[in-house]
Amino acid sequence: MKKKQFQTESKKLLDMMINSIYTHKEIFLRELISNASDAIDKRYFRSLTEPETGLKRDEYEITLSVDKDAGTLTVSDNGCGMSMEELEKNLGTIAKSGSLDFKTENQSDNVDIIGQFGVGFYSAFMVADKVSVSSKVYGAETGYRWESEGVDGYTVEPCDKETVGTDIVLHIKPDTEEEDYCEYLDPYSIQRLVKKYSDYIHHPIRMDFETEKPVEGDDKKTEKVIEHRTLNSITPLWKKQPAEVTEEEYKSFYSQKYYDYEAPLKTIHYRQEGTVEYTALLYIPSHAPFDYYSKNYEKGLTLYSSGVMIMERCADMLPDYFSFVKGLIDSSDISLNISRETLQQDHQLKTIAKAVEKKIKNELSKLMETDREKYETFFKAFGSQLKFGVYSDYGMHKELLQDLIMFISSAEMKYTTLKEYVARMPEGQKSIYYACGETPEKALKLPQAAAVTSKGYELLLLSEDIDEFTLQTLMSYEDKKFVNVATDGLDLSSEEETKKLEEENTSKKELLDFVKESVGGLSAVRFSNTLGGHPAALSSESGMSIEMAKVLSKMPDAGEGLKASLVLELNSDHPVTAKIKELFGTDKDKCARYAKLLYAQARLLSGLEIEDPEDLSRMICEMMV
Repeated sequence: MKKKQFQTESKKLLDMMINSIYTHKEIFLRELISNASDAIDKRYFRSLTEPETGLKRDEYEITLSVDKDAGTLTVSDNGCGMSMEELEKNLGTIAKSGSLDFKTENQSDNVDIIGQFGVGFYSAFMVADKVSVSSKVYGAETGYRWESEGVDGYTVEPCDKETVGTDIVLHIKPDTEEEDYCEYLDPYSIQRLVKKYSDYIHHPIRMDFETEKPVEGDDKKTEKVIEHRTLNSITPLWKKQPAEVTEEEYKSFYSQKYYDYEAPLKTIHYRQEGTVEYTALLYIPSHAPFDYYSKNYEKGLTLYSSGVMIMERCADMLPDYFSFVKGLIDSSDISLNISRETLQQDHQLKTIAKAVEKKIKNELSKLMETDREKYETFFKAFGSQLKFGVYSDYGMHKELLQDLIMFISSAEMKYTTLKEYVARMPEGQKSIYYACGETPEKALKLPQAAAVTSKGYELLLLSEDIDEFTLQTLMSYEDKKFVNVATDGLDLSSEEETKKLEEENTSKKELLDFVKESVGGLSAVRFSNTLGGHPAALSSESGMSIEMAKVLSKMPDAGEGLKASLVLELNSDHPVTAKIKELFGTDKDKCARYAKLLYAQARLLSGLEIEDPEDLSRMICEMMV
């Protein structure tokens, strides 16, 4: 029979279809199975309006078979089949989709057509050097075979085919140095691909496996038997109503899908209807994966379209601050690109992503209210990610996340939300106070912290690198500004006390300048009345706190400019301060040494390194003899 040419821009277009559209060769099986499913759906749909199509609903199936000797993989279905004209029209014309035509002409809830572009079939040529399609429509006396070796064209001729439906025979390419095509002749590799991409096709996908079993009556001998297995799960767990799914089923699915030995902390399963329809099955893990806070971690939800897996990790479905969520989205409304491996950046996708974001936020808020212990477990694992979400993108998401974040409070050293902190504020407290340290306990020991707690005010104790950046991004909560106790913004004095302190700083300016010059590296030295029983402490001014400077200095290529403007505060009521005042008039050398000792002590209390440990050791020894 004379070979025909493809009815489009021919060789160039087909070559592009085979080699450029798909990035993973294994996708071919998903495409062929999806086409087979469409063919079955078409036959079933016709049975609703035609008196007889020869099969009951539960008799439809897709069959896969491997012949290693012949080097072939066959995909068979008992669907609608194709006539000679349809083979010419659908396979002889690239990008002609019979499924799309059928979907357009027949709108019904009883059928769910997957194919849209008419190119999926040609993905077979990525792994096969010859493809043969034998097909027969219901009621026809003969079948027809379409055959092609790729860009050189195709033939169509009558063939003997007893059953209605379509058999696609792929002559698998020989192995090369770059590609092991033989895996597509291995039944277990085929089973893996079915489970990965087509596990939820709503028709059974079956295949024969050769196995060995003990001979009956003689356990020492075995015999080879053929086992006819159904490879796919058929009904997705998420397609069921939540009330029909047990907690154990949810846990089992999570464990198998995400290889997590611990049960998820929370399961979110719902169906959204409206402008864009989708089903979501989301899990909040109980612990962070080992690589979660590394650059190797890949976020994203698995994306299905009508039960067919399109993307294993669709990063666009989750914002970074909810990247810990695992799960999937199934929607037939999203616009796919021609290969179905990636998505068009369209309105539907953005609508789904926004709705998913809102749902996760609401479910976390609900968990906080109904099961505080569980929420705190979650927050210990993923709280840093939420805080980073507040800080990132110039604070664009702070309104969404501010009520989900928590900090350790000086009240009972437990987690508190900002809303809870504000609700407990005594009358007259105008600001939300916080202290920073390597641990909450160390933060609470800062000299300035005692001045806040002694007034009955609560302190947020910040110990993570991201904490202060988060509060600086928020700036305020319910009109209460955040104040770091170790900055010049701390003002707990009465008007009379403030005036008295200002007078002392003015009258003792010469002493304060001498201390500043003796120590070096300070932006200011002043008297303070917020240090409790401590003789001295460090604070900062000009916006950058001591803790923020420490965090920034750890970053690669940190410049010398990333330093806090340090202020040495001297306790105006402490005996050591009185001694310094006395020495300033009698022994300036000793006064300078005392100033350096106080500065070193203040650096230690602030968690800063001693600038000259040898000099400090020498001064201490001199005082001891």
